[in-house]
Amino acid sequence: MINLYVKEFEGVWFGVAFSGEEIFATAFAESEKKALQSILRSIPFNVPFQELETPSAFAERVVAVLGDIYNGRDVSAKFSLATKHLSQYTRKIIEATLSIPTGYATSYGAIAKAVGGSPRAVGNVMAKNPFAPLVPCHRVVSSDYGLGGYGGGLDVKIQLLMRERRGYKSKKEISLNGEKLLLFPVEFVLDKVKENT
Repeated sequence: MINLYVKEFEGVWFGVAFSGEEIFATAFAESEKKALQSILRSIPFNVPFQELETPSAFAERVVAVLGDIYNGRDVSAKFSLATKHLSQYTRKIIEATLSIPTGYATSYGAIAKAVGGSPRAVGNVMAKNPFAPLVPCHRVVSSDYGLGGYGGGLDVKIQLLMRERRGYKSKKEISLNGEKLLLFPVEFVLDKVKENT
């Protein structure tokens, strides 16, 4: 049985679908209905679910972490994500995206170079990310620092990145399963947005 829980913080609804302490989906939206719809789109079809009226301590903790990520805070919490029903390629992209720290972004192409496939394939996985914002797909942008796409809308993506500014000035590389993933400060993306407005 998958449990669903949604809660509102400061006008934003955050939700989680979980079983035990394994997360099947997370979401955020401007309404309870949209948060629930987003979660329901991401859970496996063949598993029964129920909406919790009284949340567990785990559900409350996950929703609090989602709120922290949304508000641009550094988060060190690690959760078990239910990914067995996802393709191996999707799991690789999720793992790569999880490695992007607050204050940095990367490109669809950089992830493709690190895990295989094409930038478009990475973008397709990001468009269906079942764990937003826990898996921070908002930190994945075009190679020219343009925003690319975002299911929650580009304005939301900009706001998330603005809250994650840390004043970093230079690019860096991190190791990802023996490959290198190029990261750059979110300021590079925000400067490009400002240039285009």
